[in-house]
Amino acid sequence: MATSSVVTTFTPLHDRILVRRITEGETVRGGIIIPDSAKEKPQEGEVLSVGKGKSNDEGKVFPLDVKAGDRVLFGKYSGTEIKIDGEELLIMREEEVLGILSK
Repeated sequence: MATSSVVTTFTPLHDRILVRRITEGETVRGGIIIPDSAKEKPQEGEVLSVGKGKSNDEGKVFPLDVKAGDRVLFGKYSGTEIKIDGEELLIMREEEVLGILSK
């Protein structure tokens, strides 16, 4: 029996971006393993896709500063959590991004 995998393509509208949280390794403090329910969610993520940009009252579109592939920092309660193809992702407005990380 052949199994086919369906990958959903998602493009945010206007000034929204799609972000995947970047999780660090399991945190161990003093030999105690912290359960997932007690861990704080990471505030760093990778931008997967971006919208076309924000438009003003005259209809002029301003492109976003972030692009797909950027690593960004965002607030603890930023964005809306969604699930696409079983993966938990965030949709947020570009204005909720605090900054872009570069190496």
